[in-house]
Amino acid sequence: MAMDAREIETLIKTHIPDATVTIRDLAGDGDHYAAAVVSETFRGKSRVQQHQIVYEALRGSMGGALHALALQTSAPET
Repeated sequence: MAMDAREIETLIKTHIPDATVTIRDLAGDGDHYAAAVVSETFRGKSRVQQHQIVYEALRGSMGGALHALALQTSAPET
């Protein structure tokens, strides 16, 4: 069962309320997405820590309903 882009965005924004999230369906199949997530939460954290926060927000969907996610994370520019 594939995930909808809005569902991915909702999961991320629920876990990271200040996030700006942009989702693109890479293959048109609902399984392969690219996400850009910008949040103050990421400031001072390594890229790995930032990605872990997003994966935590997806609550185990990776590898199941969500097959692939190309992820870009950053803190807002000041």
